Amino acid sequence: MCKFAKKAITNKKCIIMEKVSKGSILIVDDEEDILELLKYNLAREGYQVTGVTTGEEAVAAVQQFPPDLIILDLMLPGIDGLEVCKKLKNSADTAAIPIIMLTAKSEDSDIVIGLELGADDYIIKPFSPKILTARVKTVLRRKKEGAVEQLKVIRYDELMIYPERREVLLGERKIDLTATEFAMLALLAAKPGWVYSRAQIVDAARGEDYPVTDRSVDVHIVSLRKKLENYGVMIQTVRGVGYKFKDVG
Repeated sequence: MCKFAKKAITNKKCIIMEKVSKGSILIVDDEEDILELLKYNLAREGYQVTGVTTGEEAVAAVQQFPPDLIILDLMLPGIDGLEVCKKLKNSADTAAIPIIMLTAKSEDSDIVIGLELGADDYIIKPFSPKILTARVKTVLRRKKEGAVEQLKVIRYDELMIYPERREVLLGERKIDLTATEFAMLALLAAKPGWVYSRAQIVDAARGEDYPVTDRSVDVHIVSLRKKLENYGVMIQTVRGVGYKFKDVG
């Protein structure tokens, strides 16, 4: 008899039925009963789950073993959840990790602050484990879809943008862009015709070569247009709002 915890017997052969993890999740909550409840429910859904009880432990854990998603309580001893969120979203190494805020607070201000810092969703205590699991699935699906979207090559005649390689070519010639200029171009070109405010463009370029402000967006756009040569006209100004990439469809 085969010595495996989970198996099926077919034609006297042992077939191993492995349970593949759906992804890794870090839970940050100082209430042990809630922490254990979340770990149990998410592990049962097939996720690899780790739990910590302080903000300091959370930051250290993420830096050592970056998870696919973080469930973060806002009310923590020491560094609170909002500060943890800020630290992680301001680091290029951890900014892409989605965060679901978990809080007993229902004030709009706390939720708004967390979302502005870069959190992806929020759950207010008390919560239904089924609802939280559904939110986790949704956020992870959005992350996966976004990653696939980033792999696509954006092309307009001889102008080619490679999001994965962070490269821009004009014909066979590589265009030298700063990290901020590339982030702005990739944002605009990915959805031609969509109008982005300066604040949205700032968010897209956040954490790149240096801090970007509303006022400096215009300066970057001028430089970007110049480097794109004849294709610079593809970046159009929307007066009083921001910028868009010309829709050629």
